[in-house]
Amino acid sequence: MSHTIAVGAIFIECNHLGGLPTEVEHFEQCELLRGEQVTELRNGNVGGMLDALDAATENGSQINIAPLLYASCCARGPLTAGCYATLKQEFLDRLEAVLPVDAVLLPLHGSAAAESAGDLEGDLITSIRKLVGPQTPIVGTLDLHAHVTEEMVRGADALLGLETYPHVDWYATGQRAAQLVLEMLAGRVRPTMALAKVPVVVSAIYGNTAGDGPFADVMRFAKSLELQEDVLSTSAFLVHPYLDLPGMGGGGLVVTDDDLPAAMEQSRKIAMQYWNCRNALEPPLHTPEDAVREGLSVDGGPIVLIETADCCGGGAAGDSVASLKALLSVGVDQLSLVPVVDPAAAAACHQAGVGSQVTFDLGHQLDPQWGTPLAVSGTVLRLGDGHFTFNGGAWDGRPGEMGPSAVLEVGAVQILITSLPSYDWTDEQFQAMQMDYRGAKFVVAKNPMNYRQVYTDLAARILFLNTPGPTPPTLRFTQFQHLQRPYFPADSSIPDLEPTILH
Repeated sequence: MSHTIAVGAIFIECNHLGGLPTEVEHFEQCELLRGEQVTELRNGNVGGMLDALDAATENGSQINIAPLLYASCCARGPLTAGCYATLKQEFLDRLEAVLPVDAVLLPLHGSAAAESAGDLEGDLITSIRKLVGPQTPIVGTLDLHAHVTEEMVRGADALLGLETYPHVDWYATGQRAAQLVLEMLAGRVRPTMALAKVPVVVSAIYGNTAGDGPFADVMRFAKSLELQEDVLSTSAFLVHPYLDLPGMGGGGLVVTDDDLPAAMEQSRKIAMQYWNCRNALEPPLHTPEDAVREGLSVDGGPIVLIETADCCGGGAAGDSVASLKALLSVGVDQLSLVPVVDPAAAAACHQAGVGSQVTFDLGHQLDPQWGTPLAVSGTVLRLGDGHFTFNGGAWDGRPGEMGPSAVLEVGAVQILITSLPSYDWTDEQFQAMQMDYRGAKFVVAKNPMNYRQVYTDLAARILFLNTPGPTPPTLRFTQFQHLQRPYFPADSSIPDLEPTILH
């Protein structure tokens, strides 16, 4: 029997606290693939899905892949209403054109938002369900930072979250989703899903899933439940905390083979384990100046300063100079590396040329609410076009783009000035501009987790900075407009807490 399976999605993580609005052009700069272009992807979650479907065909199944639209982009502010309307309509038009289909595979993030739809994925899944009908399987993959909603759970047959952070299993998760769809189409399983959430809204600093750590313990517990009979999949979610939506929180999602009571009970167990480790998920924080002074008291380096609040991968503009100000004001005289997104400064460096002396205001030009620019004078050491290739993660093997870039030397500090915000996976940006962090005293990393892949074994010390920005290291003091209290960490305890269970 022949089966037609549609594949496509809108994939982005959005930020309601700051960052820049997302337009169609930003997907075009990253990845906006249509029709057969989607089938060229052979890595990430889409690649895993496609390879699993191709393998089934090679083993005798008759699988027709109907590629739709795949739009992915580095995290930013919500999609404008026009951007979402354009992408959603094209997606649905392409789906309608290939109907009837036997299943739909959705490689989603789970924390997308639009001005017109706070829960973008829930809105998209609901629209897909209206087109394909109640009996057609819809299976999606999600980042473990997904904000999983009632609309998503109600509209999909199964949702499978990533199991790793840093995220190294996009491909494998795509494979799992495709294999589940094939099992459904063969009539061997009937997925039933339940989600249990608790109001824990924390940064991802202690969200690692390998080694020691509170969330690693939660994830290992969740995955151990897959050994039970009729449990098809378990997921643990550490919600993306920079959305501002009702009902945010993390917990567990369990997919069973036609056993809803078991799915509800096991998801509740995951959520309660997550709640019980909430205090361990809050990191110790330093002011930038105190962190620099502490680093100077440590022999050797690098001292890695984690400026989480300006994480492009979480939707920030990347234009903060808070850590740079501290390095310069304390008077560090050893090599230090700092990234800053500032297209005007990058253009000034390119106009001046290598070896030139330049003076300008740097930083806080794109999302200025978080600080004031810093007047700098320095020497242009290096210029580049900003092209690089991702070495792993969701965009493994695909091109990255920083835009015209420069390395500016101000005293002992080398500043990587880029024109576009880009996702930090490992050290691709520094490598592209020939910046050697191994000999540095200080290195500023603007992400809460992926720095571990580069600096864990190299760093003399790792310090977390408390700086202003739309991706803060703690949500204790964030003034949400739509997320209502009580929630942790604004409320350290919630008497008689019971998880919210959706199915």
